[in-house]
Amino acid sequence: MREFTDVAPAPVRQVLLKLHSRCNIACDYCYVYQHADQSWRDRPRVMSRSTIDLAAARIAEHAGKRDLPFLSVVLHGGEPLLAGPDTIDYVVRAVRGAVTSHTKLAFGVQTNGLLLDDTYLALFARHRIRVGVSLDGPEAANDRHRRFADGRGTHEGAARALRRLNEAKHRPLFGGILCTVDVTNDPVEVYHHLLEFEPPEIDFLLPHGNWDNPPPARVPDQGRTPYADWLVPIFDRWYESPAPESRVRLFESLVSLLLGGPGGIEGLGLGRVDLVTVETDGTLEQGDALKTVAPGAPATGLHVRWNSFDEYLEHPGARARQAGLAGLGAECRRCPLVEVCGGGHYAHRFRALTGFDNPSVYCADLAALVRHAARRVAADLPPGPPAA
Repeated sequence: MREFTDVAPAPVRQVLLKLHSRCNIACDYCYVYQHADQSWRDRPRVMSRSTIDLAAARIAEHAGKRDLPFLSVVLHGGEPLLAGPDTIDYVVRAVRGAVTSHTKLAFGVQTNGLLLDDTYLALFARHRIRVGVSLDGPEAANDRHRRFADGRGTHEGAARALRRLNEAKHRPLFGGILCTVDVTNDPVEVYHHLLEFEPPEIDFLLPHGNWDNPPPARVPDQGRTPYADWLVPIFDRWYESPAPESRVRLFESLVSLLLGGPGGIEGLGLGRVDLVTVETDGTLEQGDALKTVAPGAPATGLHVRWNSFDEYLEHPGARARQAGLAGLGAECRRCPLVEVCGGGHYAHRFRALTGFDNPSVYCADLAALVRHAARRVAADLPPGPPAA
């Protein structure tokens, strides 16, 4: 791996706490359980209170040392609600109690929604925890991949959770919907179904894969763009809406970057990745998507007991994900779309022979989507001054 030591790393601003290492459903595309890295098998099911205390101390240490105005803590898994209300309550209290600086803390939880009940809703309201729910579309679309281990679908339970979150008294907790793209589904049907729940935000996620293990429908054929073909009709409906019903993070980031602004998601633009993951055993890891690359790919050898977040930021993997243009392969650095595309998601660039010095396995799709959005945006911009 190349080293990038000439620029000081940006601080951690997102901490993903793995509260539970198991899940109550068995999605067939899951990057935690269905891919190369199987380290979850050897980890504690639930993060212990002693590990929570250590993580809280590291969060406080980093927030104070870096004088952070804002820091986000995401409760994750597996399925984080399996950890139980008492554990989640303890986590929030421990982190808030440890952070004595002026740092504003925001808590969120990403869940499949099946365990969301009155107890959790009251807990989340008390601690101001925003709730994101995963749903891939209507029943047939969602239940193709998001199923229980015995084959039963999960759409009904997820939809029930989303309806609860959209009730007036729970609406402030509603963070949004995470949808993994499946190109065999009708994109407009999926989009309209998600909008029925009136989410404040929708996040479309490309299924994780790389050049050695391509995602579904993404064969190494640069003449085909199945994922762009799926996203473009949704982009057009979102872009043409006078007041979009819901934010779409992917599209907002894309338009912002086209207009010279910042991106907002990992996988677009050249912004620095400011995330660290704390596993249930207290180990510090890079992003979960690297679990699709190889056994041990996300590992850093660091632990909250002995290592600070600043030490994590010095790890070669963390450095590479903050290196911007310099962290890309030669082909990407030459590309005219690189300021917007950013080389795609780091994990999607992997090839065993060349590591991460490759374009994204979604290169053709990203290029097609960026060019389509650029045409739409350019058509709406006022004409520039006449040439001198």
